[in-house]
Amino acid sequence: MGKVLISIKPEYVNEILAGRKKYEYRKVKAKKDNIDKMLIYATAPIKKVVAEAEILNILEDAPDLIWEQTKEYSGISKSLYDKYYENSDIAIAYQLGKIKKYDQPKNLSELGVLHSPQSFIYID
Repeated sequence: MGKVLISIKPEYVNEILAGRKKYEYRKVKAKKDNIDKMLIYATAPIKKVVAEAEILNILEDAPDLIWEQTKEYSGISKSLYDKYYENSDIAIAYQLGKIKKYDQPKNLSELGVLHSPQSFIYID
């Protein structure tokens, strides 16, 4: 199965690790169909891959409908969500399952990656 490496701000990584954020929102869906794991890269100041998450489902619908399905475990405010999807017709929500926090966070170079992804990249 496939993996994606996703850049996430540290405050949202903390929400994921605490179990309060079970959905990761994106504007673009991974094109590959076999994605089942998400490697979580915490952006500056951490700049490390800190965890991996099982992807249970990928929801795709109008932003208002996705919010109604995911708000309980969004890990973000409605106003932030609305701002993110402003002028967007489609919202993507990756439903996260089991989270494995790394004891030793990894540098991108350990994964053969040269720079942090703007949104996400595929990892073989």
